[in-house]
Amino acid sequence: MVERLPPPGDDALQEPAWLRWTLIAFAVLAMALLLVMPLLMVLGAAFAKGFGVWFAALVEPDAVAALKLTLFVAAIVIPLNAIFGVFTAWAVTRFEFAGKRTLMALIDLPFAVSPVVAGLCLVLLFSPTHGWFADVLGHYDVKVLFARPAIVLATLFITFPFVVRELIPLMQQQGSDEEIAARSLGAGAWTMFFRVTLPNIKWGLLYGVLLCGARAMGEFGAVSVVSGHIRGLTNTLPLHIEILYNEFQGTAAFAVASLLAGLALVTLVVKFWLEARHGEALAQSHRRN
Repeated sequence: MVERLPPPGDDALQEPAWLRWTLIAFAVLAMALLLVMPLLMVLGAAFAKGFGVWFAALVEPDAVAALKLTLFVAAIVIPLNAIFGVFTAWAVTRFEFAGKRTLMALIDLPFAVSPVVAGLCLVLLFSPTHGWFADVLGHYDVKVLFARPAIVLATLFITFPFVVRELIPLMQQQGSDEEIAARSLGAGAWTMFFRVTLPNIKWGLLYGVLLCGARAMGEFGAVSVVSGHIRGLTNTLPLHIEILYNEFQGTAAFAVASLLAGLALVTLVVKFWLEARHGEALAQSHRRN
C-alpha cells in the first residue's frame, strides 16, 4: 500500500529567505533611485529660494494660462474617453462582429505609436498650408493646428486606450448573466445599462478615468508638435516647464514641475484607493460566478 504524502504547504512553495530579501532590497533601491530621489530633487529645487519665489512662479500669468489650458483639455478629454471607452468595451465584450480583432488592434494603436508621430499625423491632416483638410478649413476659416482643437485631438488620441483597456477584462470576467436576466425581466437597454452594467463596472471605470486624466495633464510629445508653443495661449504645463528650463529659469521651471508632481501624488493616492475597491469588485464577481 502506497502512503500518500500531504500536499505541500505554503512554506514549501516559498523561495529561500535570502533570495526574497535580496529581491525586495533591489526593488526598494530601484524605486528610491528612479522615483523617490528625482521627486525629492524636484521639490528641493522648487523651494530652494523660498516659498515666496515658488508661489510667484505659479501665479505668473503664463503659468496660470498653462494651468487653465491643461485643466480645460483634461475636462474635455476625460468625459469623451469615458463615454467612448464604456461603449467600445460594451461592444467588444457583448457582441461578435466582423472586424472585432481589427478594432482591438486599433485600440492599442496609441500605445504602439510614438506621441510625436501622432502629432505629425495631425499636422499632415490639419496644416493650413499643405494639410489634407486645408481647403475646407480655409474656406470656413477654421483653425485647428496651433490652437486648442489640435491640443484636444492629440491628447484624446494618446489617452483613448486607458479607459477601454481597463473595462474590457473586467466586463469579460463578469460576463453577461446579470444583463441577460435583466432583459428577460423586461428591462430596456438603457435601464439595463444604468441599473446593472454601470454599477458593476464603476470602480474599473473610475480607475481608467484616473489614468486617463493623469496622462492627459502630463502629455508632452504630441501636444508639443501641434501646439505652436504660443505663450499664454497654447502652452500646457509640460510645455511651459520646458520653455522656462530652456530660458535658464530653473527655479520657476522646478516650481511649476512641483505642481505637476503634486497632482501626480494625489493621483497615486486615489489610484491605491481605487485599486482596493476594484479588487473588491473582482472578488465579488468571482463569488457570484
